[in-house]
Amino acid sequence: MARKIKLGFVTALTVVRFPLVLAFFAGAVVYTIRPSVPLFLVTFAMLVTSAVTDLFDGYFARKFSVQTTLGAHMDPLMDKFFYLSTLPLLVFVALQNGHTNHGIFLLVITILFLSRDQWVTFLRSIGALHDVSGSAHWSGKVRTALNFPLICLIYVVEECPWQFIPPVCAYVFEVIGLAVNLLSAWIYTYRYWPSLKKAAELDKHHQEPHP
Repeated sequence: MARKIKLGFVTALTVVRFPLVLAFFAGAVVYTIRPSVPLFLVTFAMLVTSAVTDLFDGYFARKFSVQTTLGAHMDPLMDKFFYLSTLPLLVFVALQNGHTNHGIFLLVITILFLSRDQWVTFLRSIGALHDVSGSAHWSGKVRTALNFPLICLIYVVEECPWQFIPPVCAYVFEVIGLAVNLLSAWIYTYRYWPSLKKAAELDKHHQEPHP
């Protein structure tokens, strides 16, 4: 029973990332209409809490020895929900603030980040056909560990009532995050390349017989 409670706790810690980031999204949209310091603080707290759950669900899963196949696949799904809720919003607030160039660059990041996630999902589905493990690679973990704080940083730079962080700090880390994202996509492609080659071969059972 104790093991089931621990598993339930870890699973809840993973799943709660989505409602938290949705609450952030709603609060951030309201903040653009009616800015207030308390609203910013609450909204930002939900963003940070949602990001931090990604760190602790994995930690507790290993600590309690309750790692499951479902959890291994649910975690990247929650990451996708996080990106889907935050990246378009950051583009919106940057343009809302009149930062057109930053908004365009964030739009590029959004497309590449979400495309990478869809590509990795595709690779994992191909790999599953050939019994290749769908567990996260270290490059994916590094990408998440860098990009979640980066998203929080960008939101602070764009929306914080107290401008204490130079925007150039966010720009530098955005370039680094983009480079790590591309590197991660390449590493996953290399990892699943044998499976892709097998999947591209003609199915011998359906080849037309030679005359």
